[in-house]
Amino acid sequence: MKQRHGAVVQAAQPIKNLIQRFAYIGLVLAAVAILMFGKADTVLIEQARIYVTDAVAPILNLLSRPAATLSNLVAQGNELVALREENARLREENARLLQWQTVARKLDAENTELRNLSKFQPQGTQSYITARVIADAGGTFAHSLVLSAGSRSGVRKGQAVISGDGLVGRVHGVGPNSSRVLLITDLNSRIPVMIEETRVRAILAGNNSTRTSLIHLPPGATASPGDRVITSGHGGAFPWGLPVGVVASVTDDRIEVQPYMDRERLEFVRAVDFGLKGIVTLPRAGKAKTKDRP
Repeated sequence: MKQRHGAVVQAAQPIKNLIQRFAYIGLVLAAVAILMFGKADTVLIEQARIYVTDAVAPILNLLSRPAATLSNLVAQGNELVALREENARLREENARLLQWQTVARKLDAENTELRNLSKFQPQGTQSYITARVIADAGGTFAHSLVLSAGSRSGVRKGQAVISGDGLVGRVHGVGPNSSRVLLITDLNSRIPVMIEETRVRAILAGNNSTRTSLIHLPPGATASPGDRVITSGHGGAFPWGLPVGVVASVTDDRIEVQPYMDRERLEFVRAVDFGLKGIVTLPRAGKAKTKDRP
């Protein structure tokens, strides 16, 4: 069987060599014949070309779809990468803008507070220290604040503390870099005041709430809601005329005053030195004297 197959291959080999030898010449002659025929009958050649194009068009369409699909996928991938980069850039820019917005709001609030503070200029002021409220040390049983300035900045015990609205309290304790303020609403606060409209003098007493009370009024004294309350200057602790609040309610046994200062909104205050000695600072402890030994 193998011998027969080898004999057939050997017999067909000359024919194969002959076909390969004359194939190139045949293709050239066919091309020349087609060119000559196209010159002779252009209409027929054009129609044949159209038929061939129509026949090949579906195949070309099918072949072009994968390439177009791949091109679309590549374009969409590039768009996604660009969108991700743009989204990351926008998030970073938004974070920076939010930081600047926070800083701007903080500065605006501080400027507003300082402008309000500058509106109140008490008479007879000798010097003052502007300080930031850094802590609310009060609670249910005490109303006090901690300021960011102490003895190194010139704050002294007994100085009046004011805001842009009026009296806040007085300096109760002083450290080198901080100080504590006893608010007028504290239970231990007692301030000589007067009702501005009637000139009736009284003592403003705190009760650890948002309002204060007038005590020790003279017999027959009257007050009306809305009357303005100011410091009377008695006792040498505060000067005359510092605004304190307004009469909020009047009953048979109590007159309540709503202070001008808002404890929850205090941010900057002034510790003012009026040169008064009504509240004397505690003397410093000196060295103990020792008896001479015999």
